[in-house]
Amino acid sequence: MVALAAGLLGVAAAAPSLAQDYPTHAVRIVVPFGAGGPADVAARLIGNALQENFGQPFVIENRTGAGGVIGTVEAAKSPADGYTLLMMSNTQTANESLLTPEQRKYELMRDLAPIAPVNYSDLVIVVNPQVPAKTLQEFITLAKSQPGKLNYASSGQGTPYHMAGELFKAMAAINVVHVPYRNSGEARSGVIGGQVQMMIDAVPAMAPNIAENQVRALATTGQQRSAVLPNVPTAGEAGAAGYEATIWLGLMAPAGTPKPVIDKLNAAVNAMVKRPDIMKLWTAQGAMPMSMTPEEFDKFLRGDIEKWADVVKKFDKS
Repeated sequence: MVALAAGLLGVAAAAPSLAQDYPTHAVRIVVPFGAGGPADVAARLIGNALQENFGQPFVIENRTGAGGVIGTVEAAKSPADGYTLLMMSNTQTANESLLTPEQRKYELMRDLAPIAPVNYSDLVIVVNPQVPAKTLQEFITLAKSQPGKLNYASSGQGTPYHMAGELFKAMAAINVVHVPYRNSGEARSGVIGGQVQMMIDAVPAMAPNIAENQVRALATTGQQRSAVLPNVPTAGEAGAAGYEATIWLGLMAPAGTPKPVIDKLNAAVNAMVKRPDIMKLWTAQGAMPMSMTPEEFDKFLRGDIEKWADVVKKFDKS
């Protein structure tokens, strides 16, 4: 018992030192989504800021596939030492009810520890320019006249774009076929090239394509019009009353990562998202910063899991 007590005291004494010394070498941020998407872009920005802050490299590693499962499993099974982080989104909270435990191979709140949220963005509903619908209401009418004939793209099963599409289908009472791609870039190319007719994507990612008339914007999915796309109506204004969807991003670490390390990363991320230069950049892109403690982020994640579970039940009924 004396030896055990001494050991516990040693661990307690080492914890502050661990946080003070961390990190002593490169940290990797696993991004379970494709290059060029909101999560990838945000991870690289965060990685650069953390590298400036800590003086150690923060290396981005894209591990795509299976609707974010492959990268999430990679992070969850990594050593809980603070040197592997996961850039995640509402894909992971939706997957808790959309996929079975056997399909996921992990449980989010059991196998990963919340660090901090990063930002959130409204989405935009776009169609290929060859689609005759010029407004969202016209697209809904077109889809109802051709049930099962039109397609919409997403970056994979369970991603925010897939869930936003299914929610839109349910609320608009239309039958549009989901076509999952391996990542956002490929899905975007699909709607630009006309292989699919519609896509719901993050405003920051799709805005350049809208500006170049490669796609036609029908509506944004927030409560207010996007500052980036002020001439595009919200879905509520355009004929889908009550429809709202966003994508948010956050950081997690393998469960068991020392609390002092979690707290140190949380403080650094919260300071980063409040930097005037980053806030200005994100505002111009249509993204808004988020700031929480690890405990607040934990509560947020559990609430989001419950929210998407309710949405999935609605899908099953429809």
